[in-house]
Amino acid sequence: MGSNMAECHPVAFRWPMKAKLNGAKLIHVDPRFTRTSAVADLHVPIRAGSDIAFLGGLINYVVNSRRWNTDPFFREFVVNYTNAATIINKDFKDTEELEGVFSGLGTFSEPPGWPYNGFQGRYDTASWQYERDPKPPGPKTEDLIARRAGPPFDDLVRSLKPGPAHRDPTLQNPRCVFQILKRHFSRYTPEMVEQICGSPKDKFIQVAETLLANSGRDRTSAFAYAVAWTQHTYGVQMISCCALLQLLLGNVGRPGAGVMALRGHAAIQGSTDVPTLYHSIHGYMNAPSALRPHESLRAYMAAETTPTSYYGNTPKFLVSYLKSMYGAAATVDNDFGYDWHPKILGDHSHIATFAAMAEGKVKGMCCVGQNPATSLNGGATRLALRQLDWLVVKDNWLTETATYWYQAPEVKDGRVHSGDIKTEVFFFPSTQIAEYDGSFTNTQRMLQWHSKAVDAPGDCRTDTWFYHNLAKRMKKAYAGSTAPRDQGWNNLLWDFDPDPGVKPIYPGEPDALKVLREINGYMTADPHQHLPGFAALKDDGSTTCASWIYCGCYPAPDQNMSARREPDPPGVPGAHLKWGWAWPANRRVMYNRASADLRGNPWSERKRWVWWDATFVNPPDPKTGVAPPRGKWVGYDVPDFAATKAPDAKPKPDGIALDALSGTDAFIMRGDGRGWLFVPTGLLDGPLPTHYEPHESPVQNMLYPKHQMSPVHKVWSAGKPWNPLASVGDPKYPHVITTYRLTEMYLAGAMSRWLPWLAELQPELFIEMGKALAAEKGIRNLDWVIVSSPRGHIRAKALVTDRIGVMHIAGKPIHHVGMPWHWGWAGLSTGDVVNDLTAWVGDPNVSIHEGKAFVCNVEKA
Repeated sequence: MGSNMAECHPVAFRWPMKAKLNGAKLIHVDPRFTRTSAVADLHVPIRAGSDIAFLGGLINYVVNSRRWNTDPFFREFVVNYTNAATIINKDFKDTEELEGVFSGLGTFSEPPGWPYNGFQGRYDTASWQYERDPKPPGPKTEDLIARRAGPPFDDLVRSLKPGPAHRDPTLQNPRCVFQILKRHFSRYTPEMVEQICGSPKDKFIQVAETLLANSGRDRTSAFAYAVAWTQHTYGVQMISCCALLQLLLGNVGRPGAGVMALRGHAAIQGSTDVPTLYHSIHGYMNAPSALRPHESLRAYMAAETTPTSYYGNTPKFLVSYLKSMYGAAATVDNDFGYDWHPKILGDHSHIATFAAMAEGKVKGMCCVGQNPATSLNGGATRLALRQLDWLVVKDNWLTETATYWYQAPEVKDGRVHSGDIKTEVFFFPSTQIAEYDGSFTNTQRMLQWHSKAVDAPGDCRTDTWFYHNLAKRMKKAYAGSTAPRDQGWNNLLWDFDPDPGVKPIYPGEPDALKVLREINGYMTADPHQHLPGFAALKDDGSTTCASWIYCGCYPAPDQNMSARREPDPPGVPGAHLKWGWAWPANRRVMYNRASADLRGNPWSERKRWVWWDATFVNPPDPKTGVAPPRGKWVGYDVPDFAATKAPDAKPKPDGIALDALSGTDAFIMRGDGRGWLFVPTGLLDGPLPTHYEPHESPVQNMLYPKHQMSPVHKVWSAGKPWNPLASVGDPKYPHVITTYRLTEMYLAGAMSRWLPWLAELQPELFIEMGKALAAEKGIRNLDWVIVSSPRGHIRAKALVTDRIGVMHIAGKPIHHVGMPWHWGWAGLSTGDVVNDLTAWVGDPNVSIHEGKAFVCNVEKA
């Protein structure tokens, strides 16, 4: 679901095909019948944007099915490995009680410093929390912050421990998660799914029965999704809904299970791990923010540390990160340079930044590896670019973003004159991936090293060269400053030049292995003593580590684990642990303690993965000389658990981090050690997934007529002329449109439209439309058509087909069309910009746009 894997991830798709040859069932739920559908055992059509209704229907079907209620496996897994039995605060009210919203909904006021957050509302999550015993006695957090306690910061972390949560293992308490969940999804029946999604009832039931038959002790099922699940105003909740379903089926933490995000690029995963994201620093720690209680180092730790999970080690991760930033200048006395670290002011995501740019609030931009002139609401984006004083574009070719000032459609048709654009544009020619040393991290979190194969032509330079030399110039520029705000630059540790006598791959190029060393970490006193893993991190400044989740990928100067290429022997069940290196700790299946039962035995021999070996003799501790008791977690993978914690181990009364969890608390990154069916904290739009319509929809919300769309989703530049939006059921835009990718083209086209072979394979833009719509409009195959939305109109060739068409939604026929979005005016294969049709609306959690479900009109040109 949410992916056309065969065409958009064709290399990875060989594994589902191999599974199919071994007898696996392959199901594709998608608005279009694609090459993925063609090899699936079952294709189920679905209206774009209605996936939560479909998944919610599966949840309702599963928990009311005979198989789920009679097979003891499901009850054992759900009661012990999820929060199904946990009792929720008595003040919580569900959408079923409040006609479409959860308790705690309020308004949102834009802060004056950065009024571009876009929230349409805001939830207070206090009523979503667990019902608990009183907090244990001990020092108060605020007192420890005030007297600057630590390091070590264990007392601060211990002061954050809440009282034990109340539970009902019988799952009968009306306020336990399981009963709340059952009531929440009770109206998501097969009939309702058919009405909302347009998915035939019989096919929906076939999906549900197939999942039930292929889940249990001896079988597992997996979901794979891509951006057709993320690019919505409730995209995070779509994925959360799938995770909820998989937890109910026992399909998390086990081989052949889980929810896999199909990343669209070799290093998209890596660019969120070692982040190019505004809201996080390395390892998914939140960026210090002026809008959160992050006033000091200890205040940040108190706000961001979950004391009874592995995140109880956050002070170690944070201090080691600050040592990587500021080196010897980061000391205990100055809180390891925390005050030098920049703070965000709110939402600085792509659209929020362009909304500010459109109002002249952004002076300059470095655009590297993206092509925003063909991106989200392209007309508004190009308007924003015209407000810049300067723009740096670093890319392989002169992209649309480098040429918008003289080749954009509004310039060509005379609406905008080049002479009126004040922006000074600089172009830096960039290398391709095979022209330098480095790494990428793929879909399964695997870090793989690649080596330079050929020299780059002309004056092309790598991204590492660009940022390395820019940083050196910035440090030089700030060197004489005594202003407090500039001390972060003055104290920044920047040591990536090759050692004397080592020739760089290009003049001025940094040493890629030194960058990897900084990411992995080392002992502060000796940079040549690399850290073996994140268990070695300290909160006293003795360890330096940029990215705690990558710690262990480069454990010694001669051990670049990401460069390994040794597969497991044929016929040996395993995780290929010597091929590359996967974070965290090189484990390939996260939360794999759940692959064993409460006693530590595999759920079945067929699904054996990680288990407890009670006979294992542990070596003595090198510091104390005392050996732990017998027993260790072993298996085909690196166990995602404390290695010597027995299945019957109890939490330590004053324990923090892993010491606060028992031997059956499999989900060690959660504060209660359990997978979350109900999400009490972390999501801004609700503790349970709920069906809402896209911001632009041709139909009313059938489940919650009073709340058409998510009450807290984001709209940027609301009311501005450059971001007009359609009302519900607007007759001027009656059709649902979704955008997608092609095998032969890549993203915005900068890496594909300049290649003659690919340009020949996909020479021009088209719109895929059903025969019924074509007949209604008098359009024949290959006719030119005009596609319009409230933001603009574009021209494309008609591809009239049976692969997409009319759906019956709420008793009303709705035409569905689809368009690839790879084109622009530059390169060998050119076409109109499909994203000129899209809007600046998005998800409240991650600010991603809603590009997979909006409305349009189609007319013959």
